Amino acid sequence: MNLKDSFIDFFVKNGHKLIPSAPVVPENDPSVLFNTAGMQPLIPYLMGEEHPYGKRLVDYQKCIRTNDLDEVGDKTHHTFFEMLGNWSLGDYFKTESINYSFDFLTRVLNIPVERLAVTVFSGNEQIPRDDVSADVWRSLGIKDSRIAFLSDNFWIAGEYGPCGGDSEIFYFRSDDEVPCVFDPDDDRWVEIWNNVFMEFYKSPDGTITELPKKNVDTGMGYERILAVYEGVTDNYKTSVWRNIIKTIEDVSSKSYDGNEVSMRIVADHIRTAVFIAADNAMIKPSNTDQGYILRRLIRRAIRHAKKLGIDINSDWDQRIANAVIDEYKRYYVELEQNRQVVLDVLQMEKEKFNRTLEKGLREFYKRTRDGHDIDADCAFHLYDTYGFPIELTVELACELGLKVDVSGFKERFKEHQSLSRTASAGKFKGGLAGNSEIETKYHTATHLLNAALRVVVGSGVHQKGSNITPERMRFDFSCDHKLTDCEKRDVEDLVNKWIGDGLSVTKEEMSKEEAIKSGAECMFIEKYPDVVTVYKIGDVSRELCGGPHVSNTSVLGTFRIIKEEACSAGVRRIKAVLE
Repeated sequence: MNLKDSFIDFFVKNGHKLIPSAPVVPENDPSVLFNTAGMQPLIPYLMGEEHPYGKRLVDYQKCIRTNDLDEVGDKTHHTFFEMLGNWSLGDYFKTESINYSFDFLTRVLNIPVERLAVTVFSGNEQIPRDDVSADVWRSLGIKDSRIAFLSDNFWIAGEYGPCGGDSEIFYFRSDDEVPCVFDPDDDRWVEIWNNVFMEFYKSPDGTITELPKKNVDTGMGYERILAVYEGVTDNYKTSVWRNIIKTIEDVSSKSYDGNEVSMRIVADHIRTAVFIAADNAMIKPSNTDQGYILRRLIRRAIRHAKKLGIDINSDWDQRIANAVIDEYKRYYVELEQNRQVVLDVLQMEKEKFNRTLEKGLREFYKRTRDGHDIDADCAFHLYDTYGFPIELTVELACELGLKVDVSGFKERFKEHQSLSRTASAGKFKGGLAGNSEIETKYHTATHLLNAALRVVVGSGVHQKGSNITPERMRFDFSCDHKLTDCEKRDVEDLVNKWIGDGLSVTKEEMSKEEAIKSGAECMFIEKYPDVVTVYKIGDVSRELCGGPHVSNTSVLGTFRIIKEEACSAGVRRIKAVLE
């Protein structure tokens, strides 16, 4: 049985519509570098916008999380993962949702109820305890001793917006006797599924009110539930990893057993790099944003490949990447379509990093020329700038009879991790859930800018990405040259003319085929379902989009380009403001 297919089939049979996975690089969401959860691309619909597929949805979503990047190497952590999810947009609620989850786990996957436990929201001064969910679990055979009420079982996207308690499902993943009483802090209990019940709205002033339309959002990590279903305690021993790990064993001439940590890191990081590089946003390794993460993943994979004794100048990375693509191409067509792009990205970054390693060695020998030991600052500089793992620095120092301040390095490294996590948390704050008035204006303005570029620069211009904050809009587009001052002025003038014309913004639902035939622009055609929403701005723009938009261009103000620059090969970037 294919677990992913079984999950989709189960919910489709129960009236849900399958929607395609959104790209890993989010569209019009400045809050995160990547889509981090199945619900993230659906926030506009959870906020109340009508979904063209109706009120019951199901999917598997590509997700990337890098806040625990340095934890990868154990049995359970991954940077890329798939999230299985089902949603009710104002349709069923707690009773039906919990019953669906219980039925799938116990009747489809045949997981014994004796190995399950749940958590439920304990309530606070504004919201009562979720006794409804607890009663449903009891009716399904979950004993009181296996139900824990917790205060942190609560979900909200950002500082304010739709929110509510959630109910997490845990599985006892151990050969030990299953305890009678569920302890959420016992690591043998592994969370496998979370049902979020959005029944309240938190306003900016902190007031909590009930929502007239209540939603359900669930998420289940595919790798984790697959390990449970296949009866293994190491996620990397599940069927989805089998051919990838086998390829690493082949290129290293080593067994997984005894080399688990480095093989897991190589497998995970190459897999994530493949999905980033194959995304139609065309991310390339760089020193900023998604490109920085891509570079860091590839370089960390290279370091651990060296630890495995792999010849770095061989085609090891290509072979592993091809194994990843072959494993997932059935579900994500962009992997096959962009296979050569992925291989080129890996090859170029590998060559660049090899040169960086050589520079790092020169830096190391320069620092130790006079027999000086390596202090914490130097060790961290070698790690952060040249990618030297502390083990390599210690090994090189040992050959010279020198010492390394390893404990000082670890302190610096902890500070680095803390800053990275703080930045990641800060970046997630807000997000699409805000949908403020100015962000809605900027969203509409991207459609006008896209249309103006196609008039001024040429019909070959297509959107490659966008990023919106309350302060500005950023728009990436295909173009083989730097825009001239005249082109920029003409684009500005045309957008402002359309704003001044007071064009109506309307939306229409139609089949994807009809939308394409009508000439509607779209960024990633594969992310859209068979029924799509097309936004039309007067007679100047038609685009597939999920919103939100203003109803008339006259409210946008004055459009001004503040910067035009290169983004990557064949892609330019415009930053603009509305005044």
